[in-house]
Amino acid sequence: MADASRTNPQGIDRLSYLGLGLMGAPMTRRLLKAGYQVNVWNRSEGKVAPLVEAGATRATTPREILASSDIVFMCVTDAAAVEEVIFGAEGLSTAAGAGKLVVDFSSIHPDAARRLAMRLKDANGTGWIDAPVSGGTKGAEEGTLAIMAGGDAADIERVRPYVLAMARRFTHMGPTGAGQTTKLCNQVIVGCAMAVLAEATRLAVNAGIDANRLPEALAGGFADSIPLQLFVPRMVQGIHTPPLGHIATMLKDLDTVADVAQSTSTPVPMASLAGQLFRLAKAARGADADALEIYKLSAAEH
Repeated sequence: MADASRTNPQGIDRLSYLGLGLMGAPMTRRLLKAGYQVNVWNRSEGKVAPLVEAGATRATTPREILASSDIVFMCVTDAAAVEEVIFGAEGLSTAAGAGKLVVDFSSIHPDAARRLAMRLKDANGTGWIDAPVSGGTKGAEEGTLAIMAGGDAADIERVRPYVLAMARRFTHMGPTGAGQTTKLCNQVIVGCAMAVLAEATRLAVNAGIDANRLPEALAGGFADSIPLQLFVPRMVQGIHTPPLGHIATMLKDLDTVADVAQSTSTPVPMASLAGQLFRLAKAARGADADALEIYKLSAAEH
């Protein structure tokens, strides 16, 4: 139970969310739908207004967010963005943080998570949970995300009720950085699955098979999976808005996999190949294109 001196009158931790992008906005809506009061902040004001209309309270700086909250959820682009929100002017580190927690849903290098957690703890006493997510925008909207966490066990249990308003699964994987490492394992599987499903789908199309029926035909067999059922129809039908995730994000994660693999002497030939395919996709389709546009790399020219 949170200390009453740092909670609202109902004895519930005061919550905030920083970063209202593809994942942050629907996750914040899940908290609001569950009846929680949520303070919000985003670097671009345009993404704040819809959440305020839905019942959130606007904050003007990250410093204000931490000053008025017990638990701060955060989902931003990369480690540089995380560092800016924490240690930039009017950042989280400039407010008093003893007894408070930051739960970072961003996907960053495990070493960066450990370093940032230690710096923030030294700066103002705020605790840290690294909790990257899997499930894409669909999972964020439906509250079916899988979230893997690193941090102190007591901190994990303190935030669990709030996280489970946004996710179906919240698993404590170990100390700080363990959540990020688990997310990298996830991205090896997802990134390779996208590349392999794009290949299988293109083979079906080029051979004259109705690729739209692949999910139905393979359902229940060894090839069946959530990616098969979700990705293949979007590839075949060219459904890329809204994106399930950006090419740049997948490439960033696969590049991190390669770095951690090198430092741990782990061979990752499949993930390395997937990373190079996404690098090609970034050059061909653009960094902000839907990651499933990797399918278009193999399109025949007519």
